[in-house]
This record gives sequence, structure tokens and C-alpha cells, in this order.
Amino acid sequence: MGNRTAANNGWPPRVVMRKAGGLRTLEAALIRSGLGPVAGVDEAGRGPCAGPLVVAACLLAPKAYDKLAGLDDSKKLTEATREQLYPVITRLALSWKVVVIPAWEIDSIGIHVANIEGMRRAVAGLGHTPGYVLTDGFRVPGIPVPSLPVIGGDAASACIAAASILAKVTRDRIMVEMDQRFPGYGFAAHKGYNTPEHTAALNALGPCSEHRRSWRNVRETAGLRPLDPAVEYADAVLADGLEDGRVATDAAHAG
Repeated sequence: MGNRTAANNGWPPRVVMRKAGGLRTLEAALIRSGLGPVAGVDEAGRGPCAGPLVVAACLLAPKAYDKLAGLDDSKKLTEATREQLYPVITRLALSWKVVVIPAWEIDSIGIHVANIEGMRRAVAGLGHTPGYVLTDGFRVPGIPVPSLPVIGGDAASACIAAASILAKVTRDRIMVEMDQRFPGYGFAAHKGYNTPEHTAALNALGPCSEHRRSWRNVRETAGLRPLDPAVEYADAVLADGLEDGRVATDAAHAG
């Protein structure tokens, strides 16, 4: 995206896309248009039936540091690579913020509302005010600066990729610590996802205080009243998205 032209006095300014290094094309275009600095926002933990939702916002400097050349969608990186990048991101970022939303709050307000609220809190917690915010996947109302949802943003935008690593590493560390507090569930290995191992442990031990009671499999194990099917389906779609017109096969709400 390029500079504002004399013929275009409206908002937003007309801009021209130019290829930039790594995942920085979109951020570089916004900065050239006078819309920087640019923050990215992403989350980890929408799908699992246990543990918190973790949301991160990251404001990277305009300079393309060589040490951040390996930024990518956190799910595409090995755990070791994510752990190596985490301190580099926190050291080189202009500002960053991680927000942890516990299971009880997710149950209270729903996974999608929790996600939106977490993104608002993360942006509000940045030490520098961004000129523009890029969010991964969907629009986030209530952010007090211009923002844009980017489909697959953690694989297309450096600041979103950085936020995804901050969120993923933070949540993984929480789940490893949780495994020590609640032995037997294997949280350190599957991080609360609906794996066969977790399902077997849940059936054998029953849910712990870190399980989300609004997830169907947890409610059934705990002997709680089922949720309204329409509400359950909506939450499953919002938690993991649609895959070929169906709720994604790993959607934790689906049982």
C-alpha cells in the first residue's frame, strides 16, 4: 500500500501493495500510508475443553530484524522454535500484552465473546497505542483504532504471527503447570484438546476445576444438564470454524 494521493482526500487513503520481506508486506504497506505502528492480535486455546483462552497483542518495530525472520503461524513451528522465538519477540517488540481468560469466564460469557473481549483487553494493554490493528480471522468490534481482520493472518502477517507465538507459548506453559496440579489428565501432552487419551482420563477421573463446563463432553461426564443444541452448535462453530460445511472434526464442543 502506498501514500495518500492528492486526488484521494477521503478515508481510508488509497494505497499500493509492494512485496516486502517475510510476512511484512501488509504491515509495511500500512506504515507507508501513515497508519502505523501496526499491532497484531491472535489467540490460543479456542478448541480445547480444558484450560484458559490466551490472547496476545504484539506491536513490532518497523525494522525487519533478522532474528525475527523465522516468524510464522505458531501451529507450523515446532515447540522448540516457538520457545526460541518467544524471548526474541518480547525483547524486540515495541510493545506486547498477553491476556489469560480462565475456563470459568469462558463458561460464563461463551467462547466467542471471551475471544473478542480478550482481544480488546490485549490491545488496550499495549504500552504504545497502535495506529492500526490486524486481527486473525474475524472482526473485533470495540477496538478504539482502525482494524482489519486477516483470514489466516498468523501465516500472512508478521505482527499476527508474533502474537500467535506469544499466545501459544504462554498457554502451553500454563498447561504444563496445570498437569502438575491435576495429574492424570495428561495436560502437558495434549494441552486439553479432545484427544482419545484426554477423553479416557476425563471418563475415568471426571472433570477438574479447569475443565470448561460449557463443552458437551465435560457436561456429559459431570452429569450436567445439556445445553440448548442451537447454542452448542453456535459455540462449536465459533470455537473451531467450519470445515467443508460442517463443524470441524476436532471441535471440542462436538463431544
